[in-house]
Amino acid sequence: MHGHGYANGAGTIVNAIAIWKGAAFCIDLATTADVELDECSDAGDAGRITGRIENADTADTALITRCVSLVLDRFGYRCDGVVTTRSEIPIARGLKSSSAAANATVLATLDAIGETLPLIDVVSMGVRAALDVGVTITGAFDDACASALGGIVITDNRNMELVERLVYESDVLIYLPEEKAFTADTDITRSKAIAPLVEVAYRLALDHEFENAMTLNGLLYCAALGFDTEIALSALELGVSGVSLSGTGSAYTALVGCDQIQELKGCWSGMGGSVIHTKIVNKL
Repeated sequence: MHGHGYANGAGTIVNAIAIWKGAAFCIDLATTADVELDECSDAGDAGRITGRIENADTADTALITRCVSLVLDRFGYRCDGVVTTRSEIPIARGLKSSSAAANATVLATLDAIGETLPLIDVVSMGVRAALDVGVTITGAFDDACASALGGIVITDNRNMELVERLVYESDVLIYLPEEKAFTADTDITRSKAIAPLVEVAYRLALDHEFENAMTLNGLLYCAALGFDTEIALSALELGVSGVSLSGTGSAYTALVGCDQIQELKGCWSGMGGSVIHTKIVNKL
């Protein structure tokens, strides 16, 4: 039995680590998953699931294999299988590669067994898998919702509540430094220290002042986690209204108008990293 699924990456408006509430937007970079299952039964021992991440043979596959197992358990299946993912999303850069991989794998497994779930249940299952294997701090419900649902989402991660989803049109520029930053290694104490000000950013997001929320979030988390604010400040100097460290880094994302793309791309290209031009995806 074969199944296929895909999900998108995302960028940060408000990082949920400090206050367990967040906001994020879906981007036009995707991860796909293919699941191959042997003939399944509804009895016997749990099957053996193996994973492979294309072009990353040494990468940890615990998240995607856990996603397959959770779906099979949900529907009472017992079978061996293989899950393979491939992605356009740079890993360990704060662009929600884990959320995209989890969502894509859950969808692929459902496709393989001929079952369906509401997208919000797909998200919840991927979040559970991420918590089970320790690749997230809050469960990243905001990131997972943006990845699966598209547009901009505002969430309460502690209660796994989707507060609001909105359609929003914007080009996005991503600055990618060479270094990676894994969420599981984040300094939680430093993040909690900025919680009162992150609450301000979250309220701005609730008021749909997304660029201001994003910029405040970015400057706060750069300071707390030791990332360079010059990347964000250089965008602000060019008139960009919304720019932030994405997740816990190391990438930065900016919401840009058509007239700002080339100038900011040129500026960031001269700062030692690479630049990706994409857009917010509203309908998947």
